[in-house]
Amino acid sequence: MSLGRTGQRQPPVEPVTLKILVAGGFGVGKTTLVGAVSEIRPLRTEELLSEAGRPIDDLQGVERKVTTTVAMDFGRITLREDLVLYLFGTPGQDRFWFLWDELAQGALGAVVLADTRRLEDCFAAVDYFERRGIPFMMAVNCFEGATRYPADMVRQALDLDEEVPVVLCDARKRESAKTVLISLVEHAMTKASQAREPAAT
Repeated sequence: MSLGRTGQRQPPVEPVTLKILVAGGFGVGKTTLVGAVSEIRPLRTEELLSEAGRPIDDLQGVERKVTTTVAMDFGRITLREDLVLYLFGTPGQDRFWFLWDELAQGALGAVVLADTRRLEDCFAAVDYFERRGIPFMMAVNCFEGATRYPADMVRQALDLDEEVPVVLCDARKRESAKTVLISLVEHAMTKASQAREPAAT
């Protein structure tokens, strides 16, 4: 509880809570980003990759990956005293995409993570959010050993609209992940504000 200008105690601020999705291809770093930025111990639904899944799961470029998200990752971050984000990491494999519609309900927007070594893996996520009119941004996870391309080249390769933010990040680092989330919130708020403006006559 804080003191107002009159010296009287003010009630604590009730924070606004927003739902954010973290999407992208298999092994792109969604679980890592949620874990790096969450202020609580993240909820993870990871399972070991099995031999049965090898014919289905494309491990090219992520050969050392031994687990996969089968439902979602969940974390929370307080950006300001009055603003809390709930983070939902989506499963990256095709066979779990039936969960996306449930996770997307009520979401303010989405971060689509990309790996420049497997850029085509994020096409499905981009298409999903474009079709549903959910604001999203592209965050290129800069893996060690991967070629780094300017944001504009990534935008052209993915044929993204100019208004869609594209940023480079390191999903392992809290401040980098936090910058991504702030960029998404600002983008989504701008889109919401534009949608409320009356059409010009």
